[in-house]
Amino acid sequence: MYRKAIEKLIEWKNDKDRKPLILNGARQVGKTWLLQEFGSKYYEKTAYINMDKNPRMQSLFYDYDTERLIQGFKAETGVSIEPENTLIILDEIQENPEAITALKYFCENAREYHIAVAGSLLGVSTHKGVSFPVGKVNFLYLYPLNFEEFLIATQNDGLVDLIKRADVDMAFIFADKFKSLLKEYYYIGGMPEVVESYVKYKDYNKVRKIQNEILTAYENDFSKHVPEKDLPKIMQIWNNFNTQLARENKKFIFGAIKESARASEYENTINWLVDSGLMHKINKVTDCKIPLNGYIDYSAFKLYFLDVGLLAAKNNLDIKTILEGNRIFTEYKGSLTEQYVLGELISNYNIPINYWANDGKHAEVDFIIQYENEIIPIEVKAEENLQAKSLKVFVEKYKNKTNIRTSMNDYRKESWLTNIPLYLINQFDKLK
Repeated sequence: MYRKAIEKLIEWKNDKDRKPLILNGARQVGKTWLLQEFGSKYYEKTAYINMDKNPRMQSLFYDYDTERLIQGFKAETGVSIEPENTLIILDEIQENPEAITALKYFCENAREYHIAVAGSLLGVSTHKGVSFPVGKVNFLYLYPLNFEEFLIATQNDGLVDLIKRADVDMAFIFADKFKSLLKEYYYIGGMPEVVESYVKYKDYNKVRKIQNEILTAYENDFSKHVPEKDLPKIMQIWNNFNTQLARENKKFIFGAIKESARASEYENTINWLVDSGLMHKINKVTDCKIPLNGYIDYSAFKLYFLDVGLLAAKNNLDIKTILEGNRIFTEYKGSLTEQYVLGELISNYNIPINYWANDGKHAEVDFIIQYENEIIPIEVKAEENLQAKSLKVFVEKYKNKTNIRTSMNDYRKESWLTNIPLYLINQFDKLK
Protein backbone atom coordinates (compact mmCIF):
# COMPACT_ATOMS: atom_id res chain seq x y z
CA MET A 1 0.00 0.00 0.00
CA TYR A 2 1.55 3.27 -1.11
CA ARG A 3 1.47 6.26 1.26
CA LYS A 4 2.64 9.64 0.03
CA ALA A 5 4.01 10.37 3.51
CA ILE A 6 6.92 8.03 2.82
CA GLU A 7 8.38 10.75 0.57
CA LYS A 8 8.46 13.04 3.61
CA LEU A 9 10.20 10.33 5.60
CA ILE A 10 12.88 10.06 2.91
CA GLU A 11 13.41 13.83 3.12
CA TRP A 12 13.75 13.50 6.89
CA LYS A 13 16.31 10.69 6.52
CA ASN A 14 18.44 12.76 4.18
CA ASP A 15 18.20 16.01 6.16
CA LYS A 16 21.58 16.90 7.72
CA ASP A 17 19.74 18.79 10.49
CA ARG A 18 17.45 15.84 11.17
CA LYS A 19 15.96 15.60 14.69
CA PRO A 20 14.08 12.68 16.25
CA LEU A 21 10.76 12.34 14.42
CA ILE A 22 7.29 12.14 15.92
CA LEU A 23 4.81 10.56 13.51
CA ASN A 24 1.45 11.69 14.80
CA GLY A 25 -2.10 10.86 13.77
CA ALA A 26 -5.28 9.18 14.91
CA ARG A 27 -5.23 5.55 15.88
CA GLN A 28 -5.38 3.02 13.04
CA VAL A 29 -4.32 5.35 10.24
CA GLY A 30 -1.23 3.20 9.60
CA LYS A 31 1.58 4.88 11.55
CA THR A 32 3.27 1.65 12.68
CA TRP A 33 3.04 0.06 9.24
CA LEU A 34 4.44 3.15 7.54
CA LEU A 35 7.50 3.36 9.81
CA GLN A 36 8.22 -0.37 9.45
CA GLU A 37 7.80 -0.15 5.68
CA PHE A 38 10.13 2.85 5.63
CA GLY A 39 12.71 1.00 7.71
CA SER A 40 12.62 -2.12 5.57
CA LYS A 41 13.03 -0.20 2.30
CA TYR A 42 15.47 2.56 3.18
CA TYR A 43 17.66 1.16 6.00
CA GLU A 44 19.81 -1.92 6.37
CA LYS A 45 18.36 -2.61 9.81
CA THR A 46 15.29 -1.65 11.85
CA ALA A 47 15.16 -1.79 15.65
CA TYR A 48 11.45 -1.86 16.51
CA ILE A 49 10.25 -1.49 20.11
CA ASN A 50 6.62 -1.47 21.23
CA MET A 51 6.37 0.50 24.48
CA ASP A 52 2.87 -0.74 25.34
CA LYS A 53 2.83 -3.12 28.32
CA ASN A 54 6.60 -3.37 28.18
CA PRO A 55 7.97 -3.25 31.75
CA ARG A 56 11.58 -3.43 30.58
CA MET A 57 11.17 -0.21 28.61
CA GLN A 58 9.27 1.37 31.49
CA SER A 59 12.30 0.71 33.69
CA LEU A 60 14.89 1.76 31.11
CA PHE A 61 14.12 5.48 31.13
CA TYR A 62 15.15 6.29 34.68
CA ASP A 63 17.64 8.78 33.27
CA TYR A 64 18.46 10.20 29.84
CA ASP A 65 21.96 8.86 29.17
CA THR A 66 21.64 8.30 25.42
CA GLU A 67 24.46 5.74 25.15
CA ARG A 68 22.91 3.67 27.94
CA LEU A 69 19.51 3.92 26.24
CA ILE A 70 21.00 2.73 22.94
CA GLN A 71 22.49 -0.26 24.73
CA GLY A 72 19.04 -0.97 26.15
CA PHE A 73 17.48 -0.77 22.68
CA LYS A 74 20.09 -3.23 21.40
CA ALA A 75 19.35 -5.66 24.22
CA GLU A 76 15.59 -5.38 23.69
CA THR A 77 15.60 -5.87 19.92
CA GLY A 78 18.68 -8.00 19.32
CA VAL A 79 19.66 -5.53 16.59
CA SER A 80 23.19 -4.14 16.43
CA ILE A 81 22.25 -0.48 16.17
CA GLU A 82 24.57 1.66 14.05
CA PRO A 83 23.85 5.37 13.46
CA GLU A 84 24.36 5.34 9.71
CA ASN A 85 22.20 2.36 8.74
CA THR A 86 19.64 1.64 11.48
CA LEU A 87 16.15 3.06 12.01
CA ILE A 88 15.05 2.99 15.65
CA ILE A 89 11.24 2.86 16.00
CA LEU A 90 9.60 3.47 19.36
CA ASP A 91 5.92 2.60 19.00
CA GLU A 92 3.03 3.46 21.34
CA ILE A 93 5.31 6.01 22.94
CA GLN A 94 2.42 7.65 24.79
CA GLU A 95 2.59 4.67 27.18
CA ASN A 96 6.01 5.86 28.37
CA PRO A 97 6.06 9.67 28.56
CA GLU A 98 9.64 9.66 29.88
CA ALA A 99 10.65 8.28 26.47
CA ILE A 100 9.19 11.42 24.88
CA THR A 101 11.35 13.59 27.12
CA ALA A 102 14.37 11.48 26.13
CA LEU A 103 14.01 12.67 22.52
CA LYS A 104 15.38 16.04 23.64
CA TYR A 105 18.63 14.41 24.72
CA PHE A 106 18.94 12.38 21.52
CA CYS A 107 18.57 15.65 19.63
CA GLU A 108 21.19 17.43 21.72
CA ASN A 109 23.70 14.65 22.34
CA ALA A 110 23.17 11.86 19.80
CA ARG A 111 21.56 13.28 16.70
CA GLU A 112 23.45 10.78 14.53
CA TYR A 113 20.89 8.13 15.51
CA HIS A 114 17.78 7.91 13.33
CA ILE A 115 14.87 7.72 15.78
CA ALA A 116 11.21 7.80 14.78
CA VAL A 117 8.37 7.41 17.27
CA ALA A 118 4.68 6.77 16.77
CA GLY A 119 1.62 6.77 18.94
CA SER A 120 -1.14 8.94 20.26
CA LEU A 121 0.26 11.74 22.41
CA LEU A 122 -3.03 12.07 24.28
CA GLY A 123 -2.69 12.16 28.00
CA VAL A 124 1.00 13.09 27.98
CA SER A 125 0.19 16.45 29.54
CA THR A 126 -1.44 14.71 32.48
CA HIS A 127 1.88 13.11 33.51
CA LYS A 128 3.31 15.57 36.01
CA GLY A 129 7.02 16.16 35.84
CA VAL A 130 7.30 15.10 32.21
CA SER A 131 8.36 17.82 29.77
CA PHE A 132 7.69 17.81 26.05
CA PRO A 133 10.84 18.33 23.90
CA VAL A 134 9.77 21.61 22.30
CA GLY A 135 12.02 22.52 19.38
CA LYS A 136 13.95 19.24 19.66
CA VAL A 137 11.84 17.05 17.36
CA ASN A 138 10.52 16.97 13.82
CA PHE A 139 6.84 16.30 13.21
CA LEU A 140 4.97 14.44 10.50
CA TYR A 141 1.21 13.92 10.57
CA LEU A 142 -0.40 10.90 8.96
CA TYR A 143 -4.00 10.99 7.75
CA PRO A 144 -6.22 8.29 6.26
CA LEU A 145 -5.54 7.46 2.60
CA ASN A 146 -6.65 10.35 0.40
CA PHE A 147 -8.41 9.82 -2.94
CA GLU A 148 -5.17 9.60 -4.92
CA GLU A 149 -3.77 6.96 -2.55
CA PHE A 150 -7.09 5.11 -2.73
CA LEU A 151 -6.84 5.03 -6.54
CA ILE A 152 -3.33 3.61 -6.32
CA ALA A 153 -4.48 0.94 -3.85
CA THR A 154 -7.33 -0.05 -6.18
CA GLN A 155 -4.95 -0.29 -9.16
CA ASN A 156 -6.11 2.84 -10.97
CA ASP A 157 -2.64 4.24 -11.54
CA GLY A 158 -3.58 5.60 -14.97
CA LEU A 159 -6.20 7.85 -13.41
CA VAL A 160 -3.65 8.97 -10.82
CA ASP A 161 -1.36 10.08 -13.65
CA LEU A 162 -4.18 12.23 -15.05
CA ILE A 163 -4.72 13.80 -11.63
CA LYS A 164 -1.03 14.55 -11.11
CA ARG A 165 -0.82 16.20 -14.53
CA ALA A 166 -4.05 18.11 -13.84
CA ASP A 167 -5.04 17.04 -17.33
CA VAL A 168 -8.59 18.42 -17.51
CA ASP A 169 -9.16 17.34 -21.12
CA MET A 170 -8.35 13.69 -20.39
CA ALA A 171 -10.19 13.88 -17.08
CA PHE A 172 -13.29 14.94 -19.03
CA ILE A 173 -13.07 11.75 -21.11
CA PHE A 174 -12.84 9.58 -17.99
CA ALA A 175 -15.21 11.68 -15.87
CA ASP A 176 -17.74 8.85 -15.40
CA LYS A 177 -15.03 6.54 -14.09
CA PHE A 178 -13.70 9.20 -11.74
CA LYS A 179 -17.20 9.90 -10.39
CA SER A 180 -17.94 6.23 -9.83
CA LEU A 181 -14.69 5.68 -7.94
CA LEU A 182 -15.20 8.85 -5.93
CA LYS A 183 -18.58 7.61 -4.73
CA GLU A 184 -16.96 4.31 -3.76
CA TYR A 185 -14.39 6.29 -1.81
CA TYR A 186 -17.19 8.13 0.02
CA TYR A 187 -18.33 4.73 1.31
CA ILE A 188 -14.96 3.03 1.85
CA GLY A 189 -12.89 6.00 2.97
CA GLY A 190 -9.18 5.84 3.66
CA MET A 191 -8.62 3.80 6.82
CA PRO A 192 -5.86 1.37 5.76
CA GLU A 193 -7.46 -1.80 7.15
CA VAL A 194 -10.73 -0.94 5.41
CA VAL A 195 -9.07 -0.22 2.06
CA GLU A 196 -6.98 -3.39 2.31
CA SER A 197 -10.09 -5.47 2.92
CA TYR A 198 -11.91 -3.89 -0.02
CA VAL A 199 -8.98 -4.50 -2.37
CA LYS A 200 -8.79 -8.14 -1.27
CA TYR A 201 -12.47 -9.09 -1.12
CA LYS A 202 -14.48 -6.37 -2.94
CA ASP A 203 -17.10 -6.91 -0.22
CA TYR A 204 -18.95 -3.82 1.01
CA ASN A 205 -20.36 -5.72 3.99
CA LYS A 206 -16.83 -6.52 5.19
CA VAL A 207 -15.96 -2.86 4.71
CA ARG A 208 -18.80 -1.72 6.93
CA LYS A 209 -18.04 -4.36 9.56
CA ILE A 210 -14.44 -3.14 9.89
CA GLN A 211 -15.53 0.50 9.94
CA ASN A 212 -17.94 -0.20 12.80
CA GLU A 213 -15.20 -2.07 14.67
CA ILE A 214 -12.92 0.96 14.32
CA LEU A 215 -15.65 3.26 15.62
CA THR A 216 -16.20 0.95 18.59
CA ALA A 217 -12.45 0.84 19.28
CA TYR A 218 -12.36 4.65 19.38
CA GLU A 219 -15.24 4.69 21.85
CA ASN A 220 -13.41 2.15 24.02
CA ASP A 221 -10.36 4.42 23.95
CA PHE A 222 -12.36 7.21 25.53
CA SER A 223 -12.61 5.39 28.84
CA LYS A 224 -8.84 4.75 28.78
CA HIS A 225 -7.70 8.32 28.14
CA VAL A 226 -10.54 10.62 29.24
CA PRO A 227 -11.20 11.47 32.90
CA GLU A 228 -14.33 9.71 34.09
CA LYS A 229 -16.13 13.00 34.76
CA ASP A 230 -15.68 14.04 31.09
CA LEU A 231 -16.84 10.77 29.51
CA PRO A 232 -20.54 11.72 29.25
CA LYS A 233 -19.66 14.98 27.46
CA ILE A 234 -17.30 13.20 25.05
CA MET A 235 -20.03 10.71 24.17
CA GLN A 236 -22.61 13.48 23.71
CA ILE A 237 -20.39 15.22 21.15
CA TRP A 238 -19.39 11.90 19.54
CA ASN A 239 -23.02 10.92 19.07
CA ASN A 240 -24.20 14.35 17.94
CA PHE A 241 -21.67 15.99 15.60
CA ASN A 242 -22.64 13.98 12.50
CA THR A 243 -26.29 15.03 12.75
CA GLN A 244 -25.18 18.65 12.98
CA LEU A 245 -23.16 18.23 9.78
CA ALA A 246 -26.34 17.20 7.99
CA ARG A 247 -27.94 20.60 8.64
CA GLU A 248 -27.81 23.32 6.00
CA ASN A 249 -26.09 25.61 8.50
CA LYS A 250 -23.32 23.36 9.80
CA LYS A 251 -22.12 25.66 12.57
CA PHE A 252 -21.84 23.61 15.73
CA ILE A 253 -24.76 24.35 18.06
CA PHE A 254 -24.25 23.37 21.69
CA GLY A 255 -27.99 23.54 22.33
CA ALA A 256 -28.40 20.60 19.95
CA ILE A 257 -26.40 18.43 22.38
CA LYS A 258 -28.69 19.15 25.28
CA GLU A 259 -30.96 21.99 26.30
CA SER A 260 -29.10 24.93 27.90
CA ALA A 261 -25.68 23.46 27.06
CA ARG A 262 -22.86 26.03 27.14
CA ALA A 263 -19.65 26.22 25.18
CA SER A 264 -17.56 26.42 28.35
CA GLU A 265 -18.87 22.99 29.42
CA TYR A 266 -17.62 21.28 26.27
CA GLU A 267 -14.54 23.23 25.21
CA ASN A 268 -12.03 20.81 26.75
CA THR A 269 -13.79 17.71 25.43
CA ILE A 270 -13.97 19.11 21.89
CA ASN A 271 -10.29 20.00 22.06
CA TRP A 272 -9.56 16.45 23.22
CA LEU A 273 -11.32 14.98 20.17
CA VAL A 274 -9.46 17.38 17.88
CA ASP A 275 -6.08 16.71 19.51
CA SER A 276 -6.69 12.96 19.20
CA GLY A 277 -7.04 13.36 15.43
CA LEU A 278 -10.61 12.07 15.47
CA MET A 279 -12.14 15.40 14.47
CA HIS A 280 -11.22 18.57 12.62
CA LYS A 281 -12.36 21.92 13.98
CA ILE A 282 -12.93 24.57 11.31
CA ASN A 283 -13.36 28.09 12.69
CA LYS A 284 -15.28 30.96 11.17
CA VAL A 285 -13.42 34.06 9.96
CA THR A 286 -15.04 37.48 10.39
CA ASP A 287 -13.03 39.08 7.60
CA CYS A 288 -10.97 37.82 4.68
CA LYS A 289 -7.71 39.70 4.68
CA ILE A 290 -4.11 38.63 5.08
CA PRO A 291 -3.18 37.30 7.59
CA LEU A 292 -6.35 35.26 7.74
CA ASN A 293 -5.62 33.93 11.23
CA GLY A 294 -6.01 37.47 12.55
CA TYR A 295 -9.76 37.32 11.88
CA ILE A 296 -10.73 33.97 13.42
CA ASP A 297 -13.89 33.82 15.51
CA TYR A 298 -13.10 30.98 17.90
CA SER A 299 -16.67 30.90 19.22
CA ALA A 300 -18.09 29.79 15.85
CA PHE A 301 -16.90 26.55 14.30
CA LYS A 302 -17.84 23.37 12.45
CA LEU A 303 -16.71 19.86 13.39
CA TYR A 304 -15.73 17.32 10.75
CA PHE A 305 -14.61 13.71 11.13
CA LEU A 306 -11.19 12.19 10.40
CA ASP A 307 -12.42 10.02 7.50
CA VAL A 308 -15.24 10.21 4.98
CA GLY A 309 -15.87 6.44 5.06
CA LEU A 310 -16.18 6.41 8.85
CA LEU A 311 -18.63 9.32 8.59
CA ALA A 312 -20.72 7.27 6.14
CA ALA A 313 -20.60 4.35 8.59
CA LYS A 314 -21.58 6.55 11.52
CA ASN A 315 -24.59 7.73 9.52
CA ASN A 316 -25.34 4.10 8.54
CA LEU A 317 -25.44 4.93 4.82
CA ASP A 318 -25.39 1.79 2.68
CA ILE A 319 -23.54 1.51 -0.61
CA LYS A 320 -26.67 1.65 -2.80
CA THR A 321 -27.69 4.88 -1.11
CA ILE A 322 -24.37 6.49 -2.00
CA LEU A 323 -23.94 5.04 -5.50
CA GLU A 324 -27.52 5.44 -6.65
CA GLY A 325 -28.78 8.23 -4.42
CA ASN A 326 -32.20 8.60 -2.82
CA ARG A 327 -34.05 10.90 -0.46
CA ILE A 328 -32.04 9.64 2.53
CA PHE A 329 -28.77 10.44 0.80
CA THR A 330 -29.98 13.93 -0.13
CA GLU A 331 -29.76 14.84 3.54
CA TYR A 332 -26.16 13.68 3.92
CA LYS A 333 -24.47 14.05 0.53
CA GLY A 334 -23.45 17.63 1.29
CA SER A 335 -21.72 16.68 4.53
CA LEU A 336 -19.94 13.69 2.92
CA THR A 337 -18.73 15.87 0.06
CA GLU A 338 -17.47 18.59 2.40
CA GLN A 339 -15.77 15.91 4.51
CA TYR A 340 -14.05 14.59 1.38
CA VAL A 341 -12.87 18.04 0.23
CA LEU A 342 -11.58 18.90 3.69
CA GLY A 343 -9.62 15.64 3.80
CA GLU A 344 -8.07 16.35 0.40
CA LEU A 345 -7.02 19.86 1.39
CA ILE A 346 -5.54 18.79 4.72
CA SER A 347 -3.70 15.70 3.49
CA ASN A 348 -2.30 17.28 0.33
CA TYR A 349 -1.59 20.84 1.45
CA ASN A 350 -1.44 20.77 5.27
CA ILE A 351 -2.70 24.36 5.55
CA PRO A 352 -5.07 26.02 8.04
CA ILE A 353 -8.68 25.95 6.86
CA ASN A 354 -11.56 28.14 7.95
CA TYR A 355 -15.04 29.06 6.73
CA TRP A 356 -16.87 32.34 6.13
CA ALA A 357 -20.48 33.31 6.73
CA ASN A 358 -22.53 36.45 6.16
CA ASP A 359 -25.46 35.78 8.47
CA GLY A 360 -27.41 38.79 7.23
CA LYS A 361 -27.53 37.44 3.68
CA HIS A 362 -27.67 33.75 4.70
CA ALA A 363 -24.47 33.17 2.77
CA GLU A 364 -21.76 30.71 3.79
CA VAL A 365 -18.61 29.68 1.94
CA ASP A 366 -17.57 26.20 3.02
CA PHE A 367 -13.81 26.70 3.17
CA ILE A 368 -11.50 29.73 3.18
CA ILE A 369 -7.75 29.28 2.87
CA GLN A 370 -4.71 31.50 2.67
CA TYR A 371 -2.45 30.06 -0.01
CA GLU A 372 0.69 31.73 -1.40
CA ASN A 373 -0.32 35.15 0.00
CA GLU A 374 -3.77 34.90 -1.54
CA ILE A 375 -7.17 34.40 0.06
CA ILE A 376 -9.08 31.65 -1.76
CA PRO A 377 -12.72 30.74 -1.07
CA ILE A 378 -13.83 27.20 -1.94
CA GLU A 379 -17.53 26.48 -2.28
CA VAL A 380 -18.44 22.79 -2.27
CA LYS A 381 -21.33 21.35 -4.27
CA ALA A 382 -22.25 17.69 -3.95
CA GLU A 383 -23.51 17.21 -7.50
CA GLU A 384 -23.53 18.96 -10.88
CA ASN A 385 -24.78 22.25 -9.50
CA LEU A 386 -23.57 25.38 -11.24
CA GLN A 387 -25.15 27.82 -8.79
CA ALA A 388 -22.77 29.54 -6.40
CA LYS A 389 -24.97 32.04 -4.56
CA SER A 390 -22.88 32.26 -1.41
CA LEU A 391 -19.69 32.59 -3.40
CA LYS A 392 -21.23 35.47 -5.36
CA VAL A 393 -22.02 37.27 -2.11
CA PHE A 394 -18.42 36.75 -1.00
CA VAL A 395 -16.96 38.03 -4.29
CA GLU A 396 -19.24 41.08 -4.30
CA LYS A 397 -18.05 41.94 -0.79
CA TYR A 398 -14.31 41.34 -1.20
CA LYS A 399 -13.75 41.71 -4.96
CA ASN A 400 -11.72 38.52 -4.75
CA LYS A 401 -9.76 37.45 -7.85
CA THR A 402 -9.35 33.69 -7.27
CA ASN A 403 -12.57 31.87 -6.39
CA ILE A 404 -13.20 28.13 -6.57
CA ARG A 405 -16.34 26.07 -6.80
CA THR A 406 -15.81 22.32 -6.69
CA SER A 407 -18.55 19.97 -7.84
CA MET A 408 -19.25 16.88 -9.93
CA ASN A 409 -19.29 19.17 -12.98
CA ASP A 410 -16.39 19.33 -15.41
CA TYR A 411 -13.57 21.85 -15.30
CA ARG A 412 -14.75 25.29 -16.31
CA LYS A 413 -13.00 28.64 -15.98
CA GLU A 414 -15.10 31.80 -15.92
CA SER A 415 -14.16 35.43 -15.39
CA TRP A 416 -14.89 35.35 -11.66
CA LEU A 417 -14.61 31.69 -10.66
CA THR A 418 -13.14 28.34 -11.62
CA ASN A 419 -15.16 25.13 -11.31
CA ILE A 420 -12.84 22.26 -10.42
CA PRO A 421 -14.19 18.68 -10.50
CA LEU A 422 -14.24 17.13 -7.04
CA TYR A 423 -11.87 14.39 -8.13
CA LEU A 424 -9.26 17.03 -9.12
CA ILE A 425 -9.55 19.29 -6.08
CA ASN A 426 -6.14 18.16 -4.81
CA GLN A 427 -4.69 20.00 -7.82
CA PHE A 428 -6.43 23.32 -7.13
CA ASP A 429 -3.09 25.14 -7.03
CA LYS A 430 -2.48 24.21 -10.69
CA LEU A 431 -6.07 24.71 -11.84
CA LYS A 432 -7.10 27.87 -9.99
